[in-house]
This record gives sequence, C-alpha cells and structure tokens, in this order.
Amino acid sequence: MASVIYSPTVALADDFQRVLATLPPDWTDLQLDLRIADEERYVEATTLLAEINAQPYSEHDWHWRLRVAHEFGHAAAPETVTGTLALLDDLRIHGELMPRDVRSGRVEVVQMWGRPESVRQEFRKRRGQ
Repeated sequence: MASVIYSPTVALADDFQRVLATLPPDWTDLQLDLRIADEERYVEATTLLAEINAQPYSEHDWHWRLRVAHEFGHAAAPETVTGTLALLDDLRIHGELMPRDVRSGRVEVVQMWGRPESVRQEFRKRRGQ
C-alpha cells in the first residue's frame, strides 16, 4: 500500500472514507495508524477510540493502530470506525491517518458439517469461493 499521509486539515472520517475508496473490492483486513495534533487531548480521544479497540503505541511517532475488518474477522467494522472518527471530528480533535497494511482475497473458514446444501451454496456465493 502506498505511504500516503492523509491531511490533518480534513475530517478524519472523510479521510477514512477516501482510504476505503482506494481498496480493492475483496479487501478483508486494513490497518491504519492514527496521530492527533493536540497531544493534550490524548485521553479524551482514547476514551472514544476504545469503541473500535484502537491499540496505543508507546514511544512511537503515531498514537494508535486501528484494525478494520471488511466482512469478518477480529477487528472493527468500517461503519463503526467511520462513526468513531466522526465523533473525534465533532469534538474538533484533529489528526492524520496513515494506511499501513491491507489484505485481500482471504476467506472466512466456517464449519459446514450438518448444514444443508442450500446454506453451503449461499456461503460460497457470498464469499466468492
């Protein structure tokens, strides 16, 4: 993924939407770094970012690592991340995002023993297998 830092002058939620727009349709996992401009508001921002399980860095240039899952996985949903970043924007907590890693083409593993064939076919159809 290209190292593009999104501007602190634009709303974080809008920046995040721009990042999502650049991803391939089969993306599954996205990791971003987030830094806020005013470090005195770190605790206030952390309280909101707990909703999306933002992982804090210690002794790093960036403040948090955000993990986002497209349709499955152990990460926050894109809609929840957008909403949380919009709350930061509403509170005028400015910052910047840096996409770090994106994965695509992975498929959820689900135990299908004992399920009817219609369920199996629907799963394959939805997951593009």
